[in-house]
Parts: sequence; structure tokens; C-alpha cells
Amino acid sequence: MNAFALMGSLNREQRSAFLASFLGWMLDAFDFFLLTFVTLRIAKDFSAALPAIVFTITLTLMLRPVGALLFGILADRYGRRTPLMIDIICYSILELLTAFSPNYFVFFLLRGLFGIAMGGEWGLGSSLAMESLPTETRGLFSGILQQGYACGYLLAAVAYFLVFNFFPYFGWRTMFVIGVLPALLVVYIRFGVTESPVWEHQQVLHRQRGTNVWQGMGNAIKRHWLLFVYLIILMTAFNGLSHGTQDNLPTFLQAQLKLGVNSTSLITIIANIGAIIGGVLFGYYSQNWGRRRAIIIACIIGI
Repeated sequence: MNAFALMGSLNREQRSAFLASFLGWMLDAFDFFLLTFVTLRIAKDFSAALPAIVFTITLTLMLRPVGALLFGILADRYGRRTPLMIDIICYSILELLTAFSPNYFVFFLLRGLFGIAMGGEWGLGSSLAMESLPTETRGLFSGILQQGYACGYLLAAVAYFLVFNFFPYFGWRTMFVIGVLPALLVVYIRFGVTESPVWEHQQVLHRQRGTNVWQGMGNAIKRHWLLFVYLIILMTAFNGLSHGTQDNLPTFLQAQLKLGVNSTSLITIIANIGAIIGGVLFGYYSQNWGRRRAIIIACIIGI
């Protein structure tokens, strides 16, 4: 089945669940990458060393696993939908509060808390999306879903271009005020998205068997512990491939190459257009090549 046929095979509930998950992931990335464009300006404003500001990006990533664990537990207990709404509200509010940071200490603290909130989104959103979609469509849509991250980065570059070309007097804090906009997505999820059918089915099984979420989690890890460890290592490697370069790209362009707003924005936008195209293509072809082969080919090309 071709890509357009796969897209057309979804019903309204499946499309709504996927769209909510995609937008949540995109706006999560948007809020994260806003900082990467203004590290030099924040360092100057707080009279702090540039490495100290850049470290807050690392801090955000360090605390993402905490959020993933906390919101993952909530997702198994209360469903994917409600925790996703709470998570989006949390990271949006923390982004807004960052705009009013009076000093480096408060800024540092807020970025750490943002990391916890940010960590919850991917697990919640991807579970809601993939559990709502037919099996035969998951290869294509997993590729599209992941590119929500590149779309968020691209939007952050556009925001940087617009703010510092048309509203430069408001400075870097404007970027974080814009970061509260993802909270509006909660309204759509509340009224337009249904709960994951897989989670609802699991709740029925738990009631029939007299088991609970904790027992289910324990049994899953006990039976598949090797796969569990393997996936952690695999995702660590994937994150190393991406975050190892992309997070500091704007800072590198500004500090080392001395590029201005327009050039920094343009290079970042082009890079993310490539990421979007690659993600969708590899997601689609993984249905024919297999997931592992597609991953290996993509990694080789990336290197």
C-alpha cells in the first residue's frame, strides 16, 4: 500500500490522536530549541560564562529521564490522554516563567524543571499515537511523528528570525513568552481526542485478572529485561547522534562563525527540512526494508 493510501485509511479518531501527538512533540521541541538560539544573549544579560548557559541545555536533557519515568507511570495508571494534557501545560508554563528569570540561578532551576516536563511528552504522545493506529500504518507514521521534533526546531528558527528582525528591542525573553503557546493544544486534546484503545483494553484485562499496573510493569520487565536494556542503550545512542550536534549548532554558528540572525536561521531551517524529508522517507521504506535495516542505513548516511 502506498503512502497516500495509508494516510487515507485512518478514521477520524485515529487522525485526531496522531495529530495531537505530532503537535505535542513538535511544540515540545519548539520550546526546547528556543534556548539554543539565544545562549549568547542570555550569557551577556546575566553576566555569565557561555558554557554555564549552554550547560542548562545539558541539564534539561539530564532530567528528561526523570520526567519520562514519572509520566510513564501516570500513563499506565490514568491513560495516555490526561497525563499528556498535564505535561503540555507544565512545560508551557515553565517556558513562560523562564522569560521572567531575574538571574542565572532561577534560570538554571527553571530549565531543570522544564527538562522533567519535557521528558514526559515523547512517551505519552508516541504511545497515544501508535496505540491508536493500525499496525500496517505504523512504519510510515512513526517516521512522520518523529519529524515533529525537526518541525519544532524549524519553528524555533523561524521564531528567532522574526523576533530579532522585527522585534529586537524585546530581546531574548520574547522567545520564551512565545513558548507558552503550546498550552493551547490542551483544548484540542480535551475535546477532540479519545483515549488509547490499547490502554482501555489493558484496564479490562487487569480487572478480569485481578492484577494492577505495577504487577503488569514488573512482569513485562521480568520477561523482556534484555530487550528493555537493549532499547535503553539504543535510544541513548540515537540521542547522542542527534543532540551531540544539533543542540549547539546555533551557538556554534553565532560564536565561532560569527554569523548573524538571517544566516543562522537559514542554515538551521535547511538542516531541519532535510531531517523532515529523511524521517518520512525512512519511516515509509522501513515497512519494506524492515526497521533494523532502515535504522542501520540512516545511521551510516548520518555519519
